[in-house]
Amino acid sequence: MLFNFNKPSLLFAFTFLCNICLFAQPINKYRVYFGTAGNNLLIMRSFERGGQPFYLAADVNTLTTRLYPAAQLKVMPGTLTQFITKLNNTAYGRAITAAQQQSNNLQDAGIAHGFPKEKGISLTIDLCPSHKPLDRVIFISLINAFKKVKTPVPVALSITGRFMLTHGDDIEWLKGLQKAGDLDITWINHTYNHHFNPRIPLKENFLLEPGTDVNFEILGTEQAMLQHGLTPSVFFRFPGLISDRSLVDKITSYGLIPVGSDAWLAKGQNASSGSIVLIHGNGNEPVGVKDFIKLLSAQTPEIMSKQWLLYDLSETVEDEFSANRR
Repeated sequence: MLFNFNKPSLLFAFTFLCNICLFAQPINKYRVYFGTAGNNLLIMRSFERGGQPFYLAADVNTLTTRLYPAAQLKVMPGTLTQFITKLNNTAYGRAITAAQQQSNNLQDAGIAHGFPKEKGISLTIDLCPSHKPLDRVIFISLINAFKKVKTPVPVALSITGRFMLTHGDDIEWLKGLQKAGDLDITWINHTYNHHFNPRIPLKENFLLEPGTDVNFEILGTEQAMLQHGLTPSVFFRFPGLISDRSLVDKITSYGLIPVGSDAWLAKGQNASSGSIVLIHGNGNEPVGVKDFIKLLSAQTPEIMSKQWLLYDLSETVEDEFSANRR
């Protein structure tokens, strides 16, 4: 059967079907792989899909990530330590170094506050394992609040592998909002299992639980993201915001930048200008959701006059650690 690609509709349909086939194919040989390409791309992972090699790469200036067919890039391999030294004047290099230097806290290590150009916040929503449905009201409220001011609305979602296992419909709904231009989503690695035992102390809990396979918790989550059509970002959020120095060093060795929060709303922490706000959208934190809806309502006049905005997490961290601020 021959396809007449002179007709745009048939060409679009063929491309669409090819993308579906590619998306349906499993991810193979997923591994940590560091290299540079050009002046601003840091290669972080390599993998195969449909028999074709790909890279996951980060722009060291904008902190955004993309997938590239390996054939499109000329890569110089090396170690992350080598590249961090060379990238110390970039937003990525400064941010990951700052995260390492802030690693002594048991709670909330990593980047917890940004430096937006105007009054506003960066919103992060954690999607921990849950049998409850996604709190879709958060996203609907965001879109309605900013539809006349800023579209798409930027939001960062910290997602776990187990959430993806049981919330396929919710993920597709979120992807639909992104495709429609309503949301601009940054996908943060929040581990695969999000281990938690309420009967043991924090220093042995969450990702610090003895016997935890950190490699799987990180790479297994990224691989699950890709299988769902999500592009992993350079950011990582510790479950429970709990870590120690050794664990921070382990996470950053994967090229990931830990992101905390200085405004966990359900814990009564108030958001201020530049805050990285944390709420849970997995149905398990109605207080935080209610507080955020209240915050949106209270800021309506400022939102409409563009005096209170939501900022993309990558942009916020980029602004905080850009070379021209040093």
